[in-house]
Amino acid sequence: MTSLPAATEKRLGLVIDLDTCVGCHACAVNCKEWNTSAGASPLADTDAYGADVSGAWLNRIHTFEVSPENAPAQIVHFPKSCLHCDDAPCVTVCPTGASYKRSEDGIVLVDEDMCIGCGLCAWSCPYGAREMDPVENVMKKCTLCVDRIYSETLAEEDRIPACVRTCPSNARHFGDFNDPDSDVSRLVAERGGIDLMPEMDTRPVNKYLPPRPKTHSQSQAPSAAVPASVPKADGLLGWLDAALDKLG
Repeated sequence: MTSLPAATEKRLGLVIDLDTCVGCHACAVNCKEWNTSAGASPLADTDAYGADVSGAWLNRIHTFEVSPENAPAQIVHFPKSCLHCDDAPCVTVCPTGASYKRSEDGIVLVDEDMCIGCGLCAWSCPYGAREMDPVENVMKKCTLCVDRIYSETLAEEDRIPACVRTCPSNARHFGDFNDPDSDVSRLVAERGGIDLMPEMDTRPVNKYLPPRPKTHSQSQAPSAAVPASVPKADGLLGWLDAALDKLG
């Protein structure tokens, strides 16, 4: 089994703003393109243009209709990928050491040369964030574009994950959570960033900014200003947990 580092120098991760994500899937498509054409092995598809298409995606977007008790229903787009947990069960369950967490930046990766495709890491991940490549028969996952964020051949503004670079609504943010002055740390402090399924005790690095609630007056007049208050984390996590349970 693989051990986890006691601490990491950096805690690189994402903040995803559920209030501004429009569900366009640009992040998922650009993630697929970058990870297929860059340094790692491609994210394969089977029957790509047929009736039974299947393939590996490292970032997926789910869409839910949320119906609060005292507010109008609203659509929430929920992007999901690896959360690079501090206490990552996918790492400690790996029998070959293929799955590991880097001590220098906290990124969780898979050494495909060591992966035997047993699927234990996928079974242990409470977020369903790992994908078995249907052609390579090894486990694939979000790498935070590790080959991109450290690349000296790219312009400085491009040294961020592909999903962040391509997001048209600026709903995705990347940075070091160990730095209290980073953009991600400030966003979490100002907007009440929350963990996904905290009851699992995985301590995910990635955080979600909850959607701001709508009022009945807003549903009748879409141009009205959005109130600054945010829902309680328990309520949001409640319906997210229930929705993810239904997905299986």
